[in-house]
Amino acid sequence: MLVRGKRFSILGAGRSGLAVARLLKTRRAKVFLSESGKKSKFEDAARELDEIGVEYEFGNNTHRVLDADYVILSPGVPMEAPIVKLAREKGIKILAEIEIAFDQCEVPVIAITGTNGKTTTTTLVGEIFKRAEWNTLVAGNIGIAFSEIVDQAKGEKAVVVLEVSSFQLDAIDTFRPKVSAILNITPDHLDRYKNYEAYIQSKFRIVENQKGHDVFVYNHDDETVRNVAETVSVRTLGFSLKEELKQGAYLQGDDIVLRIGREKEVLMNRAEIGIPGPHNLMNAMAAALMTRTMGVEFDVIRETMREFKGVEHRIEFVRELNGVKYYNDSKATNVDSVFYALGSFAEPIILIAGGKDKGNDYSKIKDLVEEHVKAIVTVGKGAEKIEKFFKGMKPIHSAGMSMEEAVRLAKDAAAPGDIVLLSPACASFDMFDNYEHRGRVFKKLVNQLK
Repeated sequence: MLVRGKRFSILGAGRSGLAVARLLKTRRAKVFLSESGKKSKFEDAARELDEIGVEYEFGNNTHRVLDADYVILSPGVPMEAPIVKLAREKGIKILAEIEIAFDQCEVPVIAITGTNGKTTTTTLVGEIFKRAEWNTLVAGNIGIAFSEIVDQAKGEKAVVVLEVSSFQLDAIDTFRPKVSAILNITPDHLDRYKNYEAYIQSKFRIVENQKGHDVFVYNHDDETVRNVAETVSVRTLGFSLKEELKQGAYLQGDDIVLRIGREKEVLMNRAEIGIPGPHNLMNAMAAALMTRTMGVEFDVIRETMREFKGVEHRIEFVRELNGVKYYNDSKATNVDSVFYALGSFAEPIILIAGGKDKGNDYSKIKDLVEEHVKAIVTVGKGAEKIEKFFKGMKPIHSAGMSMEEAVRLAKDAAAPGDIVLLSPACASFDMFDNYEHRGRVFKKLVNQLK
């Protein structure tokens, strides 16, 4: 895409909006940024826009947005937003920030999506490439905008590893990863999509432009993913904990086997992987397939798998106090994430859950709660729904809108040998800026316990 002299309107003054504004200015495009939030909440963004010479508006998305050749969406702006609908009616092309960055990127892109496990897998893939001495840039939904790092991605042995959300995929056009992956698909963000099928279709946009020697890595044990994967024309590699595959990764006893083309090798024993839980075993299989497909040696993959201990806010050990272990799983913003977390421990669990509900169905974790959970502490606006579903099943303690009270109640309910687990099943926006903020507050409160 030739961007010089073209008119771009960017919706959203968050990280990706600012990053793509900077990128487009370096390419001599005409850039305007519109943010519906109040300017008082975006003082730093306004200063930066002034510095790089980008005109902007705050407090409303006016019709000035429509004076453009392209409208660029930040992930937080839905396709059904009124100003986006108006732009489409006028025939203005709607693009995601990752689409612009991809267009300007000179090196292969590895793109990873799924309802759960994206950040852990993306980080692990990045660590494997780094150990293999590739010039590795990790970005996307993981916290650094693709547009922010695209100019650093240069050289023959360079790669961009992207965590990609459904929101970002909603507005792609030519985005084409060298290797893509869907880790799983379960109901999520149903407050944003008209139905589950629309959410599935959004996820599968990650593969729609792939062709030739591109590779699609998919979860063979996820029926939703497997059924759609069988319809794609690109080369596929599955991963499975349940059956042997002709192409992909699977278990042979407790050994992980990779079969890619004519190559077949035992990677390592599952017990050697540094991150716990069957969900992380699947994440590791996916990471191994993606990096091995790109030519990374088996020994490098093995060494990284053994040493990698996970990422912040994903079943993250915080501390042990009086024989009770505390874990921060603030990234668990849906029921399926909690399902995986509850299955990762054998000890009795005091579960802290709640926040902004996204249309959750708690029936999926009912059996695990009965088996593993000793008590539930609810917090946030979604507490009432949780309390209603699990009433009479387990002791329930309500912390209202106070994380401090939630930690105190969990401590009082726990005995030596128990686990206190923050795994909310809900978004954080009722009380916090984001799940990272929620996790940091939880960890601070836990570390202050005496």
